[in-house]
Amino acid sequence: MKARLDGLCARYDTAGALEKDPLSLPLTYDGPLDREVAAFVAAHLAYGRVDPMIRAVRTALAPLGPRPAAWLRDCSEPTARKELSRALASWVWRFHTGADLTAWLLAWKRLDAESGAGLESHLVPAPGEAPDEALSRLVQRLRTDLPASYGARFSLPDPREGAACKRWRMFLRWMVRSGWPDLGLWTRLSAHQLIIPLDTHVARVSRFIGLTRRATPDGKMALEITEALRRLDPADPLRYDFALSHLGIMGDCPGIRSLPSCAPCPLVAVCRAGKR
Repeated sequence: MKARLDGLCARYDTAGALEKDPLSLPLTYDGPLDREVAAFVAAHLAYGRVDPMIRAVRTALAPLGPRPAAWLRDCSEPTARKELSRALASWVWRFHTGADLTAWLLAWKRLDAESGAGLESHLVPAPGEAPDEALSRLVQRLRTDLPASYGARFSLPDPREGAACKRWRMFLRWMVRSGWPDLGLWTRLSAHQLIIPLDTHVARVSRFIGLTRRATPDGKMALEITEALRRLDPADPLRYDFALSHLGIMGDCPGIRSLPSCAPCPLVAVCRAGKR
């Protein structure tokens, strides 16, 4: 299995696949905190069809200019709220509105002001805590601080309530992993602690190749897939995430094992799609 997944990485760990990924937008910024702000926005808007989603993220970040962290730090909160509300008045991405995005960016501003260094310290567990304790604590705080709109609540699943937390897991992967294509900006969490961002593509392919037996794409499935990948790469189990998701994102997995069309796929010999 490891050799087959390594082959999948070789196929999809490419610049062409990265163009179809929201991570491509944070990578256009130079400063570490600017990349963090862009990642905080991009990861939490990462749902729905990829091309319009990337356009929506790009438009969402545009009012912040080339240095979004400096923009947020330099403005007072009332000024930032006024400017963002005006610039994003007509912006929308599916469940999210301009008001939701304004609140999201102001949340980053407040959390950054507390830490003096972005969000990392807010997501690092205390000694003896499980990694998800810090994530749950931050989610519960933001549920109190942010408006009770559908878009805001959509961004705030709690892992302790059994949620897969796909967009938070994606943000953490980007920020913690130093391997391609991730940002590797944070050092107080380790790659081996990460849990896979469970999107529909990862869930489907993982069932096909036996990484999980679960039917429901929830937190338990995310943990089961991650544990299976840890057996293949204990230090960096999420190195396979980009390739697994892009097998679906790029439209290369038909959802049923069919030769010869599936023959080029490195997973074809272990795939049980369409079998009983």
